[in-house]
Amino acid sequence: MKKVIFAFALLLATLTVQAQDVFSKGSNNINVGIGLGGSYFPIEASYEHCIIDNMIKGENGSIGIGGYFAWYGESEKNKNHKWNYNHFVFGVRGAFHYQFVENLDTYAGLMVGYNIASTSFDGDTSISGSGDNVFLPGLYAGARYYFSPNIAVYSELGYGAAYLSAGISFHF
Repeated sequence: MKKVIFAFALLLATLTVQAQDVFSKGSNNINVGIGLGGSYFPIEASYEHCIIDNMIKGENGSIGIGGYFAWYGESEKNKNHKWNYNHFVFGVRGAFHYQFVENLDTYAGLMVGYNIASTSFDGDTSISGSGDNVFLPGLYAGARYYFSPNIAVYSELGYGAAYLSAGISFHF
């Protein structure tokens, strides 16, 4: 995983064209997407608010903070039993943004989260309870490409509910 994030950061570092910052102080983004790359496909949402901008040479670089939520689960039902397994992931995130090219917001950050797992089984006997609830620290890197001033597509590598996620982002 560290090799993938390092390769992504190295790729971004090789780009030399700079452009006007698309993530400036006071702006907000909401990402809604789906996780990829596992046996589950989590539904994810995150919010980010820019608190500092123009950090590098007074023209680029910003910091955003926000929250993260994801859900994924599995269910099986037949004539003898019903089984459910759910994960709810909550987190707080912070990221550094740097824009290398026009309309492309690249960023990397840290997340501190918690995964709440629950299970239930209804059959000859009924069982319910918590699963493997775990503290979830993680690193991530991503990019948003803006098709308009308020709408972008995004993709992120890192650890939350999935190692890769993609979706749509709303800027306001």
